[in-house]
Amino acid sequence: MIRLFGTDGIRGVANIFPMTPEMMVKIGMALGAIIADHQTHVIIGRDTRRSGQMLEYALSSGLTAVGASVLLTGILPTPAVAFLTRKWQAHAGIVISASHNPAQDNGVKIFSSTGFKLPDDLETRIEQIVLDEQTTHARPTGADIGIIKPVMEAAEEYAEHIIQSVFAEMKPDFSKMKIVVDCANGAASFLAPSILKYLQANVIEMAVEPDGLNINQQCGALHTKQLCERVLQEQAQIGIAFDGDADRLILVDEYGRQVDGDHILAMLALDLRQKGRLQRNTLVATVMSNLGLEVAMKDAGIQFVRVAVGDRHVVEKMREIGANIGGEQSGHIILFEHGTTGDGIASALTVLKLLQERGKPLSELATCMTTFPQTLINVPVKTRKPIEEMVRVSEAIRQAEKELGDRGRTLVRYSGTELLARVMVEAENEATVNRIAEMIVSELQKENT
Repeated sequence: MIRLFGTDGIRGVANIFPMTPEMMVKIGMALGAIIADHQTHVIIGRDTRRSGQMLEYALSSGLTAVGASVLLTGILPTPAVAFLTRKWQAHAGIVISASHNPAQDNGVKIFSSTGFKLPDDLETRIEQIVLDEQTTHARPTGADIGIIKPVMEAAEEYAEHIIQSVFAEMKPDFSKMKIVVDCANGAASFLAPSILKYLQANVIEMAVEPDGLNINQQCGALHTKQLCERVLQEQAQIGIAFDGDADRLILVDEYGRQVDGDHILAMLALDLRQKGRLQRNTLVATVMSNLGLEVAMKDAGIQFVRVAVGDRHVVEKMREIGANIGGEQSGHIILFEHGTTGDGIASALTVLKLLQERGKPLSELATCMTTFPQTLINVPVKTRKPIEEMVRVSEAIRQAEKELGDRGRTLVRYSGTELLARVMVEAENEATVNRIAEMIVSELQKENT
């Protein structure tokens, strides 16, 4: 069976299957039929891609055709849609975004009424309905047809919520702080700078002029070179880079050095523990997090749990064990005190609060963990053939693990959205890392490229 949903919703090139208007109409009708109830309403937000409105209107048509009404928030970060889905008691929330991907791509993420991403079983039901050519839906008429309503207050309500949630215990004043913020020409372009300015910060803005085609284009969380240079040029205390839908962030310290999600998790987990708010005394991360994070947490007496890649898996484990912080090296930081999904703006404000409380620079706070040398190589592949079925690759991994013991790690996994195999190796020195990674990549290329 064809799978529409990957590790983070549905994603692909806009106007090519499955990201076509025709498919969006079907998805809208399927979702509307599944959650059908009296006065059903669904929130739809999007990032700044040119294709966003095309897909938004198609989804809206599908939903209203089966009787669901739609609230259009316009351009809004993913976590804001998740929050408003709960606050406005919507039956579902939809984000039209391809996150960190280039402008020609787009995607769909669906949240349930609880603000958490749609469970696997409901995604499967939507797929079955959409892909079954025999499926028909009841067609309401007259007053039972859904309506589409733009809402203008969405961004303001989210901003008020996140400021109150993060700073409930203190009155923030960042008037002495110079912050460079890179909004990736994405969903945070208008919202993040305005929040920081409201908090009295001296804000230098980058990549805040979206034109529909420049989202993530040499800017944002995946492209921090210019941000690092600008922090040094402006003599700023911190740089903040969001991705296209602002559900992740990467920081830059006052010396122009990148501070990734692992370091952010370490700082915030240690702070929560010191304040007695680290639930289950546990941090949840993924198999991609650096071994240095695991060592730092164990040294601090904090339990460290790894899950598969994807903030969905992090959230599921957090809910399962009762943890309140988790995330990924890529910058997805989930703080259940503030929301139900990765939130770049909330995470940035939480770090700024920590800087103010401690009176220390970011570079000093980030020393709470030491990064082990790590390499991550993306290898184009023909198929997602199970790793264990590739004899040469499996043997190379076995040899590597034997050599590294408990002082290093290897991980070979497929991308959930692209035909790529990701080869990750960590060890105590860079030469070992590169040698082992090249050995595994070489065998992978022989068997699956």
